[in-house]
Amino acid sequence: MEDLSFFSDLWRLVRTGATFQRTGALDEAMRTLEAPTGLRVAAKVLMWPVQWLGEKGDPSLPPVVRAIQALGPSYVKFGQILSTRPDVTGPELSLQLRVLQDKLPPFSMDRARRAVEFELGAPVEALFAEFGEPIAAASIAQVHRAVRADTGETVAVKIQRPGIARAFARDISAFYFVARTIERFAPKTRRLKPTDVIAHFDGVVQQELDFRLEAAAAAEFAANSADDAGFRVPEVIWELSASTVMTSQWVTGTNMGDVEALRAQGIDMEEMGARVVQVFLNHALRDGFFHADMHQGNLKVGPEGDLIALDFGIMGRIDAYTRRVFAEIVYGFLRQDYRRVAEVHFEAGYVPADRDMDEFAQALRTVAAPIFGQDASKISMARLLAHLFDVTERFGMETRLELILLQRTMVVVEGVGRSLDPRMNMWETSKPVVERYVRDNIGPGAVARDLFETVRILSRFGPLLPRMAEEALINRNRGEGEKPSRGKSSSWGIGLLGMGAGAGFTLLGLWIATLL
Repeated sequence: MEDLSFFSDLWRLVRTGATFQRTGALDEAMRTLEAPTGLRVAAKVLMWPVQWLGEKGDPSLPPVVRAIQALGPSYVKFGQILSTRPDVTGPELSLQLRVLQDKLPPFSMDRARRAVEFELGAPVEALFAEFGEPIAAASIAQVHRAVRADTGETVAVKIQRPGIARAFARDISAFYFVARTIERFAPKTRRLKPTDVIAHFDGVVQQELDFRLEAAAAAEFAANSADDAGFRVPEVIWELSASTVMTSQWVTGTNMGDVEALRAQGIDMEEMGARVVQVFLNHALRDGFFHADMHQGNLKVGPEGDLIALDFGIMGRIDAYTRRVFAEIVYGFLRQDYRRVAEVHFEAGYVPADRDMDEFAQALRTVAAPIFGQDASKISMARLLAHLFDVTERFGMETRLELILLQRTMVVVEGVGRSLDPRMNMWETSKPVVERYVRDNIGPGAVARDLFETVRILSRFGPLLPRMAEEALINRNRGEGEKPSRGKSSSWGIGLLGMGAGAGFTLLGLWIATLL
C-alpha cells in the first residue's frame, strides 16, 4: 500500500507541474516570483516533455487561475490566499486570482437538491418555499438563496461540493509526501516541522468539511462579537443544518473585493481597511478565537456600513498564555524595544536557552529597523514575518504550530486592508488594539485576576489538600518499612512546596485585590 501511495503522490506532483506548463502558468508564475534564470530553465526542461499529462483547464481563464482551478480544491485554497497578497503576486495577478474566492463553476441544481434532501431528510419543497440557483461557488461549497416554507424567512443554504472530501484527501496525501521528502533530503528544514505543518493543515481542512463544526463555530463567534460595533455575524439556523448542508440568516451587502462598488456606496476606505485589521486583532487577542480565512470573498459591507463576516469553516484558537506572548512581541516591535522582544522569546521557550539574548535582540533590530524607517505603504507585516523567520532559524527556534494560523491570517488581513487603502500603515493600525490588550492583561490588574483564578482552581481541591499534606508528611517521616523512592519523595516535596506557594499567592492576591 505504501508503494502505491508513493507512486500516487509522485504522479500528483508531476501532473501539477505538467498542468502549469500546459496552461502557460509556469512561465507567468516564475516571472511573477522573480525566480532565478537557472530555476526557470530547469523547470521548463523537466516539464516540457510531460506537459501533455497536465490538465487543460478552462481556456477562457488567465493561465495561473486556469491551472489552479484545474488542479482542484487544495490548490484553489492556496490561490485564495495568494489573491490577498498583491505585494507578492503583483496587482494584476492578485486581481485575477480573486475569481477563486467565490466565482468558481457551480455544480448542478439537481445534485444540490439531492444533497439537501439526503442531509435534511425531507424534500426540498417541504423545507423551502423557494430554492434558487447558486449565487456563489467556492472551493468547498456553493450557496443558494432560499425561503423557508414554515416562516417565510429568506435564508442562505450552503451545500458541500460532491466528492470534495476525496479530492482533499488525495491532495493532502501528496503534500505529506513533499513534506517527508523535504525532511529527509534537507535536514535544516526539520526545525520547521513540515510534516507537522501539513498535519495541522489536514486537521483544519477536516474541520472545514464538517458543516456542523462550522455552525458551532459561527454561533460561538457571534456570541463573542455580539457587542462589537460595526461588525455582524449571520445567525445559524440549526434545524436546517447538517454535516454537508448549513443554513443561516440571509444578509445583503457589497463584496469586500468590489472596491469600486464600495466607493460608490460611500464607504470610507481608510476606515474600513483599518476596521478589518482591528476587528481581527481584537478577536484574536480578546477572545482567543478568530476568523482564520478573512479574504475578500468571506467579507461583505452591509447597507449601513457594517462589516459582515461569512464562512466559518476555518477558525483559529489560541490560549491565554500564547495571546500574551504574541501581544508582547508585537508591542515590543511597536515600541522598537528589541531587548524585550528577545526576552519574551526566551521566556516562552521559543528560542533555546543556551543562545545569547543580546545577540538575538540585535538580530531582531536588523529585522524591524529598516521596515519602520520606510514609507507607510511599504511597511509590511508579511515582510517582517519573513525576515523574522530567517533570524529565528539562525537561533534555532522551532516552528510554533499554534501560531501558524494566526500569522497566516495576519498576512491575509493585511492584504485585505491594503486592497482598500494601499497606504495603510499596518503597525499604526494595530497599535490601539495591542496597547489596549497589554494595558488590560499585563500589569497589576492582570496579576490580581490570575491569582484569583489560581485560588478558584485550588478551592476545588480544598477538601483534599489536608489529607494530601498529611499523607505526604507520614510517608516522608516513615522510619520503617518501604521507603519512598527519591523521585517519589521529591514529587511530594514539590507538591508541598506548591501548596505553600499557592497559599502565599492566595494571600498576596487578596491583598492586591483590596488595593485595586
